[in-house]
Amino acid sequence: MIHILVTDLDGQVHDIHGHEGDSLMELLREHEWGTPAVCGGLCSCGTCHVYIDVDWLDTFPPTESDEQDLLDVFSSTTGNSRLSCQLVLQASHDGLKLTIAPED
Repeated sequence: MIHILVTDLDGQVHDIHGHEGDSLMELLREHEWGTPAVCGGLCSCGTCHVYIDVDWLDTFPPTESDEQDLLDVFSSTTGNSRLSCQLVLQASHDGLKLTIAPED
């Protein structure tokens, strides 16, 4: 079981659980306070935008061009922005911390 600490848009912290191979987006959209993930993981809408805690950024593969092109459109993008649809959990992500980004 992989534990993830998620700060929602209201500043509340939630402890959610996933498994190796799970899409982070799938876990987040299961919750009322999570991400809408409107496109269902096609990397075309950006409604699964999250801020990965800087200590965890290097545990994921680098951003690919499609993801970066979409992130470049948002005014809320920061150096630790990622689209959760592009992030697959590994056992090493146990304890991951992230914050849901505001919608643009």
